[in-house]
Amino acid sequence: MFVLRRWWDRYALRTGFIVLAVGSAWFIRQTQGAAVYEIYQWMTRPLQPGLTKPEQIENAYILELQERIIELENQNRTLKDLVDSQDATLEAGVVAAVIGRSADHWWQQVTLARGSQAGIRVGYVVTGPGGLVGRIVSVTPNTSRALLISDPTSRVGVKVSRSRAMGYMRGQSSNRVVMEFFDKLPDVKPGDVVTTSSYSRLYPKDVPIGRIESLDLTKSPAPEAVIQLSSPISALEWVMVHPFEPKLDTDEPGANLTENLENSSF
Repeated sequence: MFVLRRWWDRYALRTGFIVLAVGSAWFIRQTQGAAVYEIYQWMTRPLQPGLTKPEQIENAYILELQERIIELENQNRTLKDLVDSQDATLEAGVVAAVIGRSADHWWQQVTLARGSQAGIRVGYVVTGPGGLVGRIVSVTPNTSRALLISDPTSRVGVKVSRSRAMGYMRGQSSNRVVMEFFDKLPDVKPGDVVTTSSYSRLYPKDVPIGRIESLDLTKSPAPEAVIQLSSPISALEWVMVHPFEPKLDTDEPGANLTENLENSSF
């Protein structure tokens, strides 16, 4: 008993510090430091002038309104650019928001927030800032679905504006498409502008598509060109849907070939 008392007198303070340290560490671990953080906030609050809780809530509402204003301004700018960029060769169209897009079919199709009640019909042409986007393939009263020109099954009759070289274009599931020429030695070069041709059955003529990025004139069975699309198809939020009646038949030279190629996707 005397030995125990002597040990306690000698090590009591040290033992108390050890128990306190271990207990504090366990408590901090169990609470993940929340209690320490609260104590720190309580001790330093007089030294850090800040906002009261009502003021913090009010500031949060103000910040939300500012962010909404910025978003509305961006939407208005996008719509203005869309209207200003419309081609004079197309009839006035209906503005429609893009409301649906599958991650698995990002480059294939989009769903629009306008349908038959807004006058949209199957076969109507869809454009965006920069040029051609696709065409309407199905319609409900309040929505419609557009097949994009970047879809691998999409075929479009196209021409090179400078040299009038003709061919057809097929999608590649990206913002680049491939044009295959009808001529064996077409007069084309990088930078040439590509538009829809007068032989196209599914699209009106002279709608901008993009610019030639690269060429492979040795490609078999026909020369090919890679076209950079002018419309930002990967980031569409708004489009314009234009009335268009697909051509049922035509006697123009070369039209039958383009028609067959465009129809081959369905």
